[in-house]
Amino acid sequence: MTPVTTVSGRAYPWGAKNIDTDVIIPAHWLKTITRTGLGRGAFETVRADPANIFDDPRYAGSPILIAGDNFGCGSSREHAAWALADMGITAVIAPSFSDIFSGNAFKNGIVPVVLPQEAIDRLLEVAQDQIVTVDLETMTVTTPFQDRFSFDLDAFRRQCLMEGLDEVGLTLARDTQISKFEEAVASNRPWTTVESGYASIGVEGDRRT
Repeated sequence: MTPVTTVSGRAYPWGAKNIDTDVIIPAHWLKTITRTGLGRGAFETVRADPANIFDDPRYAGSPILIAGDNFGCGSSREHAAWALADMGITAVIAPSFSDIFSGNAFKNGIVPVVLPQEAIDRLLEVAQDQIVTVDLETMTVTTPFQDRFSFDLDAFRRQCLMEGLDEVGLTLARDTQISKFEEAVASNRPWTTVESGYASIGVEGDRRT
């Protein structure tokens, strides 16, 4: 997972409320076995309108999405986070998120930023023609007009995002401790190891019979 410390650039000033995961990525896209290409299906029903914001050249490649309340509600499909990431979105700013979506976003390197509606309204206005910056170091969202909005993020999630660590990365980061623990178990309780189990139960058992 790519480390995220600052996300800066144009933002999709959408602001739509109660956007569920089926809107983010329709069910017929869930048949894929790879994350690559899911961005093409992201917001498919919204993009059916030629005037949709996601295909507006002014916001092409924007790394930030500004959404409304209850973003990511509905089913728990992780494909929603995969689709956003494949679009190039690294941060979503909204008044609230579905808990499951928020967790999936974090696990896929997307920063879920919660701000009050007044801040969202201001960002929707600024994002029409200016950049927005999300800074995990200072835990703020800023604009070129000196707007500065502070947000909270779980300390563990913040650290993982900034260091680019997912579950696999967290496990590998503790490889030395895990190896030492396994060596100690094998030394102190050899009967619990797989090799010992095969020797005493499988091979020896066959010989006795």
